[in-house]
Amino acid sequence: MKYFEIKFKTEPSSEVISDILSAFAAEAGCESFVTEDDGLTAYVQQSLFQEEILKSLLEGFPVPDVKIDYSITEAEDKDWNEEWEKNYFQPIIIDDQCVIHSTFHKNVPKAKYDIIINPQMAFGTGHHETTSLMLGELLQADLKGKVVLDMGCGTSILAIMASKRGAKAVTAIDIDDWCISNSKDNFKLNNITNINVFQGDANSLIGMDFDVVIANINRNILLQDMHRYVACMHPGSCIYMSGFYVQDIPQIRAEGERLGLTFQHFKEKNNWCVVKLIK
Repeated sequence: MKYFEIKFKTEPSSEVISDILSAFAAEAGCESFVTEDDGLTAYVQQSLFQEEILKSLLEGFPVPDVKIDYSITEAEDKDWNEEWEKNYFQPIIIDDQCVIHSTFHKNVPKAKYDIIINPQMAFGTGHHETTSLMLGELLQADLKGKVVLDMGCGTSILAIMASKRGAKAVTAIDIDDWCISNSKDNFKLNNITNINVFQGDANSLIGMDFDVVIANINRNILLQDMHRYVACMHPGSCIYMSGFYVQDIPQIRAEGERLGLTFQHFKEKNNWCVVKLIK
């Protein structure tokens, strides 16, 4: 999986400016952010980056007298297991029911659901708010015997959770071949045999049918492809979507309702959110 690293320099620099900047970057496809003393660093899959959207949003930056410069470089390929072990990735517990860790972790807490993830890139460990929100929803959902889609699967952490929660069959799809390879490795680590993973986009869904759809991507892709998700749902199917901010909910909800879905609820964490709708 290839990523761009985008370094934003702002004058002045403040928490409010960084928050707005991260929201704008997310609309351009960015999915991970690090606040710096003089700005913000964002990471985005190269295939999802929409620089024209970013430029347009920055031109209308709502805080006056702010100077923003940014540079784009290709994120260095590394042994991300080693990087996370050294610097970031610690076991994470979701709702006291699920623990997520890698093979290098020692003294891992015990939980009802144990998920092993060895990320081949820097993202998809469960630490991002959208992933933990999604995992929380799956922990409460009735998935026993259900047919589930994990759209934009990444490491397939959500697909693995669905399988462990009793799903009959899970389909995992991502546009990036890194994700497919990493997902297959993670299936083996978790002794999962009922997930079919393949490379593709929403056009791959033609003719498929699911009881539960999971889509943790970003607002623009969700709005673009929601009609394709709905087309592979039947009455009673539900969809969980994340990868956007609380202020984006009205637009997501309106599109869902236009397509015949009924809004159920949303949950929020640090202004990121997950929504549930039913057909």
